[in-house]
Amino acid sequence: MASVLPRAAPRALARFSAPLLRPQASLSRPATPLFRRYLATATEEQPRLRLGSTAPNFKAKTTQGDIDFHQFIGDKWVVLFSHPADFTPVCTTELGAFAKLKPEFDKRGVKLIGLSANDLGSHDRWISDINEISNSNLQFPIIADADRKVAYLYDMVDQQDLSNIDEKGIAFTIRSVFVIDPNKKIRLTMLYPASTGRNSMEVLRVVDSLQTGDKKGVTTPIDWLPGEDVIVPPTVSTADAKKKFGDVREVKPYLRFTNVAK
Repeated sequence: MASVLPRAAPRALARFSAPLLRPQASLSRPATPLFRRYLATATEEQPRLRLGSTAPNFKAKTTQGDIDFHQFIGDKWVVLFSHPADFTPVCTTELGAFAKLKPEFDKRGVKLIGLSANDLGSHDRWISDINEISNSNLQFPIIADADRKVAYLYDMVDQQDLSNIDEKGIAFTIRSVFVIDPNKKIRLTMLYPASTGRNSMEVLRVVDSLQTGDKKGVTTPIDWLPGEDVIVPPTVSTADAKKKFGDVREVKPYLRFTNVAK
């Protein structure tokens, strides 16, 4: 750790007698917890994960072998979602739900990959429980992130949970969701506290919205589902929208609907 004293300080301190500089045992500082020592260096190098930024690459062990994350993405969309720990009740229900929805994500060219802060042996035993409880067949990889390296890289911890640490002195991981496109760009993020389970159908819905927007050049309104009307972006004139989409319903000059499902 860099000294907080100015450069001249050592010379000034040398004028005092040695006994005055000798630290007393009763005044010694306790060791800094592991997770705080890690954050002291990790946060300086941690990228800002804004929408549109490139998803940080990493290498990790998963339940389906070692991966390089960018190679894993390839030319597909990816949903990366994290969990605080194995054998936890909320996480178990979430992974069971995502396992059942995997065929729907497959249809959309989306890869699922989970993350939990335990080792591979624990993951394998946990998957058996998930399949039993949810009557599912979990087929996507789960990252083993026992040292929280990926969790810190993607800022999957919150301020409150920095005081909620495991037996190794490391903060638990929160429930984060990252939707990443084939260009490795982060397109959407969701952050949930450890106490709140996610809505797997909402993750599927936002993927549909993002893909529809990319393909058709439109935006989607509140609670939109595939097949429903979409919004013509303000950058497109009504005349051009009618040429492109056909029927356009104008509610206000700035709010125009069309349908691209036909």
